Amino acid sequence: MRVDLFDFDLPPESIALRPARPRDAAKMLVVDGDTPFADHHVRDLPAQLRAGDVLVFNDTRVIPAQLEGTRGEARIGATLHKRIDLRRWQAFVRNAKRLREGDRIAFPAEVTAIAESRLPDGSWTLAFEGDEPVEVLLERAGRMPLPPYIAGKRPTDEADASDYQTMFAREKGAVAAPTAALHFTPELVEALDAAGVARETLTLHVGAGTFLPVKADDTVDHQMHAEFGRIDQATADRLNAARAAGGRVIAVGTTSLRLLESATGEDGVIRPFEGDTAIFITPGYRFRAIDGLMTNFHLPKSTLMMLVSALMGLEKMQAVYAHAIANGYRFYSYGDSSLLLP
Repeated sequence: MRVDLFDFDLPPESIALRPARPRDAAKMLVVDGDTPFADHHVRDLPAQLRAGDVLVFNDTRVIPAQLEGTRGEARIGATLHKRIDLRRWQAFVRNAKRLREGDRIAFPAEVTAIAESRLPDGSWTLAFEGDEPVEVLLERAGRMPLPPYIAGKRPTDEADASDYQTMFAREKGAVAAPTAALHFTPELVEALDAAGVARETLTLHVGAGTFLPVKADDTVDHQMHAEFGRIDQATADRLNAARAAGGRVIAVGTTSLRLLESATGEDGVIRPFEGDTAIFITPGYRFRAIDGLMTNFHLPKSTLMMLVSALMGLEKMQAVYAHAIANGYRFYSYGDSSLLLP
């Protein structure tokens, strides 16, 4: 499909630079089949679901994966994207033209890394020196990797260390937050429990590739970056049992959705999964694992705009986004939410 079909005009003032407070005070646009759009707040979610439904959260934890360093006189910026092994990470590098294979990059707090090799997609393999775990080094030298549409408008500060982390964050490894779950609070979770809505977690370490623009003119020419994910046997069994009993599986965020779909066969059975996924969902895809999606409002011409259009239909999503803009919904990572029930 032509990528420009997923374009739309977004006023700059619609981009949220800070989250709603409290988190569950964010707006939530409910799109349920062919019924009229309904304007709610995230705290209203229990009333929009049914007992026996299951919300699936991504428990990945964002690491301070953005680094600023030097190679000689040259300033080098690195955003870690994906772990390769204990000491090596794939990274997107700013000012990469000043970097050669074998160069040592000096980051703050005496953290250093060797630029091992440049990969075909333009990213680099960085090998961190020393014996300390890389996560410990990042706590000293790195900063929270806010999306470019926020970081370009204000500096990262102490509030982002907690604002850009979900209440479910446990497994370190993401360089971007699973932002749909940023809206959840302990009080909202208690209300969901009382309504008989179940919760499950999986892990998908979101990479920096989630922010890369689609440069191809046609979706068939776009290459997704791989991300590591894991679903264990017990979680898969409970999700399959919930669906068999008539409950709906609702992914909280596109990251949860992509991993669930990666783990599900043509027979609709969710299976254990551990490994990389580069699934790219566009209109025409037949969903196998999920019955709904809770997600924020996405970038024009992005792979995530394509995903929600695959779920709900392109014309429906164009109408959804027009409604959201006209009614003051806030967009992107710190923005408002939608509940999409096809």
